[in-house]
Amino acid sequence: MQKPTTSTPHDAVFKKFLGHPDTVRDFLDTYLPASLHELCDLDTLKLEPGSFIEEDLRASYSDVLWSLKTRTGKGYIYALIEHQSSPDAHMAFRMMRYAIATMQKHLDAGHKTLPLVVPILFYHGVDSPYPYSLCWLDEFDDPQTARQLYDSAFPLVDITVVSDDEIMQHRRMALLELVQKHIRERDLMVLVDNLVALLVKGYANDSQVETLFNYLMQSGSAPRFEAFIREVALRVPQHKERLMTIAECLRESGRRTGHYSGLQEGLQKGKIEGKQDEALRIAHAMLEKGIDRELVLIITGLSSDELTASSD
Repeated sequence: MQKPTTSTPHDAVFKKFLGHPDTVRDFLDTYLPASLHELCDLDTLKLEPGSFIEEDLRASYSDVLWSLKTRTGKGYIYALIEHQSSPDAHMAFRMMRYAIATMQKHLDAGHKTLPLVVPILFYHGVDSPYPYSLCWLDEFDDPQTARQLYDSAFPLVDITVVSDDEIMQHRRMALLELVQKHIRERDLMVLVDNLVALLVKGYANDSQVETLFNYLMQSGSAPRFEAFIREVALRVPQHKERLMTIAECLRESGRRTGHYSGLQEGLQKGKIEGKQDEALRIAHAMLEKGIDRELVLIITGLSSDELTASSD
């Protein structure tokens, strides 16, 4: 359901005039900043439909959006003209949201680069001059810090270029970083020493450990996963019972070859041969020992519906 919008006589007359190409050409010729005016080919003006702006951002029907090309023919520029008959303390932020929405629609249309979107406010209210800044950064409690943040590249954590030795110093983040950095490794055994060191220090609770090994099993590509989990379990007393339970269930489920695809193939074959009951028995045993349901489904190859039906 769309939000109701309201239109005033002010809005209606504004949109009638600024919806005409000759009128908007004169408007932009008069009010565009000189540096932008030099870029714009005003002979290429094209009125964009109102739906170009996301409906949930609209406070009125007064927005007028025109697209135009640059004088060099490279890139696109949009002139987003907003009308106000009363001041709004958050107008700069609202116009920034409009501009971002316009950029997103431009990308959705198949373009590869962002367009310049020039928000322009046309104001004729009682309060004069317009009482608020139209720089959205001024709306922050600390505009200077906001400028430092939004005028530069955002912080990046690229774990692929961080050494394992450095990761090991990151305390409670280290487990996640180490595993996600190496998730595509064929031999997870090379991670055992570091994982054990972090787990022994108590940098993860039971739930996080279970989720971590669930992730390794689901997204990793290591062929010796049972041996890997068993090795970790033997060296981490506080998580040994839970990890050994997972390892034993893997083995009991037919993973004697240590290959995950073999487990799935074996379980599928077992279903065909009428041995699905064995998979269900293993699943319920794991659940009784507190193993996460999602992990149980991954290990046994059962569907959620199959497991639920067997519990009824």
